[in-house]
Amino acid sequence: MLFTAGLLFWSSIATLLPTLPLYLEDAGASKQQIGIVMGGVAIGLLVFRPMLGRLADQRGRKILLLIGTMIATIAPFGYLVFKSMAMLTAVRAFHGISIAAFTTGYSALVADLAPNASRGAIIGYMSLTTPIGLAIGPILGGYLQAEVGYPILFLVAAELAFVGLLGTFQLVNPPVQIQLTENHHRQFWRLLISPRVRVPTLVMLLVGLAVGAVYTFVALFIKSTGIDLNVGWFFTTAAIASFSVRLFVGRASDRFGRGLFITCSLMAYTLSMLLLWQAHSTLSFLLAACFEGCGGGTLISMMTTMMADRSLPQERGRMFALCIAGFDLGIAIAAPVLGAFAEPLGYHKVFGFCAGLTSLALLIFLTQSSKNLPRSLRFAFGRGEDVYSLNKI
Repeated sequence: MLFTAGLLFWSSIATLLPTLPLYLEDAGASKQQIGIVMGGVAIGLLVFRPMLGRLADQRGRKILLLIGTMIATIAPFGYLVFKSMAMLTAVRAFHGISIAAFTTGYSALVADLAPNASRGAIIGYMSLTTPIGLAIGPILGGYLQAEVGYPILFLVAAELAFVGLLGTFQLVNPPVQIQLTENHHRQFWRLLISPRVRVPTLVMLLVGLAVGAVYTFVALFIKSTGIDLNVGWFFTTAAIASFSVRLFVGRASDRFGRGLFITCSLMAYTLSMLLLWQAHSTLSFLLAACFEGCGGGTLISMMTTMMADRSLPQERGRMFALCIAGFDLGIAIAAPVLGAFAEPLGYHKVFGFCAGLTSLALLIFLTQSSKNLPRSLRFAFGRGEDVYSLNKI
């Protein structure tokens, strides 16, 4: 039931992924306005994820799943009702709360249920809801937008989330291990500067900038080139690649450690951005999508697993929230800031800049992921253990 709820949730989110920028463009929005509205999702993510992480540790994971699916059911109607860019940005921010709630609750619940010895494999398998949803959603959304228009598209997105909400009610909430004091609450943000959290969060921030550019501008980029490619196929290709790598990466990480696969994911992201920088054909866009999917499928599941290794059950919600908040912040910055550059410079150079960001993320992880440079390199290349893990692999 948990897997099904996750699949329906991500299908709802992904149905709007390639079509919403086109909807905004048809409504007369400029490139920068599109970036601002699309970036609004990260406002909800950034503002609410920390408190949602704390709520997960205090009240259990199920309440976050309910919040996430409920908001995902309501939000699509807002795109139909409101027409001003300010209100659409507010709706997008509201929609962002659903992603913050659902992903934090889902990741924490799966990590709670997974035995230490097979944690990577189980988290990898359960995270398949994201690529499957991202494979189904864009094609469905592109078809609905072309054949029946935006109102039906938004209605279907809401219906998918509503069915997920019904399934979420059937979940049994595991007992909550509450060992929190007021001092723990005051120290919430201190976790961010601790060595077990700081570097993963910074890496996720830089990658979030690149991913935000892809989500916001790739549909418009493909359209501007005149290439006959349904943008839904870009996201579906990425989702298929993400699905494929998750089938074996999680299990392999239980044997070889998380660092090696995080390194590979950052390399894949960099290749994707370089291909988009030089994209002039259908093949180059689809290759970029493939590498982007491999990077995303590996990085998200491996970061989730690594943070589960580095945390106690009673702090896991907050640990996930802080690490993923780096990714959220990257997306928040990407859309409005890179949108300003996209207008005068064009989309090619935006993705060239993103290649530099992912290269920097790779360099930081290689040199800063452990207590010193030699240990960092050994961990990043699968030659050493994670010194911050609370249960050694």
